[in-house]
Amino acid sequence: MGTSSDRPTLAEPATTLVPQEQAYGYLIEPEVRFLDAAVARLIPTDELGPGAREADVTYFIDRQLVSSWGTHGRNYRMGPWREGTPQQGFQSPLTPQEIYRAAIHETNIFCGKQYGKPFNLLTPEQQDEVLHGLAEGEIELESVSSRLFFDLLLRNTQEGFFSDPMYGGNRDKIGWRLIGFPGVASAAYAEHLEKHNVPYRAEPVSILDIRQNRVRLDAQGYPKHRLLSGKD
Repeated sequence: MGTSSDRPTLAEPATTLVPQEQAYGYLIEPEVRFLDAAVARLIPTDELGPGAREADVTYFIDRQLVSSWGTHGRNYRMGPWREGTPQQGFQSPLTPQEIYRAAIHETNIFCGKQYGKPFNLLTPEQQDEVLHGLAEGEIELESVSSRLFFDLLLRNTQEGFFSDPMYGGNRDKIGWRLIGFPGVASAAYAEHLEKHNVPYRAEPVSILDIRQNRVRLDAQGYPKHRLLSGKD
């Protein structure tokens, strides 16, 4: 974990706004239900705004799994597969596709034995117990390290929540609105360089917005930001 070769090579950007009902390329229905429930606990909807499920993070993960990253198409895969240190990065012989498929199935088996239901039907408190068990390596999965799976899931959830919407997640720039990130820079940034400790509040602009001609551009091709008032 943590090496550049283990970071997702983002799948081809979408050319249209992500619809509410997506066609998944790799994940099957039980896996979609599992991930919808899991990401909703990792980044939940709260008083600050919508969470990861509403931001279509599950769809983002699917988009990455069908890309070359999902099959480790650009990685050396001949082994040996010894237990590595955190500094040595990803050491599993399994691809991200294989990790997700095996780990979701085996976690649901654990949930069935422990609670009598699959993960997505558990109470939020029970789901948190399972996620903590995966994170701490306390739940033993047959095919893959539970800690490895959780680390991958958490990182992909964060990526899907904050990446440009053209990659399938961060619907309506939910993640960017949460942290006040304006997205693609405006050419007018020089006007704000000397305005120290003054929040820059603008309607976020994504690469997808530009590709779909949803924002105005200046003569240099930079988006013109719409600044927000204190009431927005």
